[in-house]
Amino acid sequence: MKELLKSNLVIMVIFAVIVLTAPAWLTPIGAGYPDILQKFAISYTAVWSFKLLTMNVLPAIIFSTLMAGVFALVIGFISLRRSGIYFSILTLAFAQMSYSLAYSVLTPITNGETGLQLTLADPRVVDGMMGIPVTDSLPTTNLFGLAMSGYSGFYFCAVLLIVGFYVSLKIFRSPYGMKLRAIKSNQTRMKYTGFNTRPYLLSAFVISGMFAGLAGALMAATDPLAGAERMQWTASGEVVLMTILGGMGTLIGPLLGVGIIKYFENIFSALNESALHEVFSFLPGWLEEVMVWISHHFVGEGWHLTLGTLFMLVVIFLPGGVMEGITRLSAYLKSKFKGSDEITSEKVSEDAS
Repeated sequence: MKELLKSNLVIMVIFAVIVLTAPAWLTPIGAGYPDILQKFAISYTAVWSFKLLTMNVLPAIIFSTLMAGVFALVIGFISLRRSGIYFSILTLAFAQMSYSLAYSVLTPITNGETGLQLTLADPRVVDGMMGIPVTDSLPTTNLFGLAMSGYSGFYFCAVLLIVGFYVSLKIFRSPYGMKLRAIKSNQTRMKYTGFNTRPYLLSAFVISGMFAGLAGALMAATDPLAGAERMQWTASGEVVLMTILGGMGTLIGPLLGVGIIKYFENIFSALNESALHEVFSFLPGWLEEVMVWISHHFVGEGWHLTLGTLFMLVVIFLPGGVMEGITRLSAYLKSKFKGSDEITSEKVSEDAS
């Protein structure tokens, strides 16, 4: 079984089944609706593509991914001249600088506080050349006629998530990925051996930026509005939080982190006192009131408190994130079953003798 799970094909099949069946297994916990599913799976460049060229999402995704790669190349070239906390501060500074520029000198491109959005007056040149009629209502994003809303939007995002995971898996298990892991383990030692780590760090930075551009394009494809708040440094902090919560240095960990945070953001934040009364209705009246009073501080507007508590517990007890917890649990169960098998084998041997 262990050797089987090392196969890329087996991992991809398992991952694809989990992602594509998400509407079924997430519905019982209240997360089966398409909007949150898209966020589980997911710029200005994309929205400009919709405004100037076509409502088809493919050009928007291609342009956004490439543009993000160019920006990542420039920012990475500068930021990677420093390491550690200085590198982190530089990347956050670039994010905040972009956020500020979007509200000031770049307003003609970003539309400032209002955000960049579709209008009836947009030229959409490619759509016009293809004879797509202009209506009195705003057009919707599509993939060759397939609307990017509801479950069709989710499955489009899900397919690209699977493709992105496959690319990441191939990188992770390639000689290039092995070098990246070695640099992550001890960059100083790699430099002492005469290995030039900078090209690898920059290429990893660009790949990361292109994945972020793809995610931004998918967000714009399902909701064609680009606001400057998506460039604020707190957005970068949220990605870091997802990674730490799920498990750094793993492929599945960050995805688990995304799922946990988006579930809290969309489900816990929607719980109110009436919903809590239904949850604790089986308790005696006085105890029900006490439990509702305690719980309502951790749900609804207080969901950040629950997430902060969870993050603190993970950092203290599971530095490797949720994936470390899964690894520990797997090792514990394996030792238990192995011990049980050894006892059974000894008993059989004693009975035979």
